[in-house]
Formats: sequence, structure tokens, C-alpha cells
Amino acid sequence: MREDVLVTTLDPWLREILRCPACLSTLRDGTGPSGDPELQCTGCELAYRVDGGIPVLLVDEARAQG
Repeated sequence: MREDVLVTTLDPWLREILRCPACLSTLRDGTGPSGDPELQCTGCELAYRVDGGIPVLLVDEARAQG
């Protein structure tokens, strides 16, 4: 499962401090429509893609969940 790639590539300390740039809520691991890993906001429901294990936390490039 590709989601495992995200979990293993982010150091725990970094994973703990990452927040949604739009609303500052926490982010949870998820899988996008194409099966690729992403970080999903628990507040504003934006989802951020992960490219090569690197989260792309750009609001302009985020997608709305659901």
C-alpha cells in the first residue's frame, strides 16, 4: 500500500509538527483518488499530495476531500 511509504519516510518529530497551512489543524495520513499517499486536514478538509515522500503543503495545489 502506498500510504505506508509516507508513514515510513517522515520522521516522527516532523510528522508531529506538520499542520494544515490553511487552518493550522492537524493532518492525518490518507490515500488520494488515484491511490497515492496524501495528508488530509482534520479541520478544513483539504488534502495535500505527497511527491516522492515529500508533502506538498501548498493551499493552491490542495484538493477538497469528498
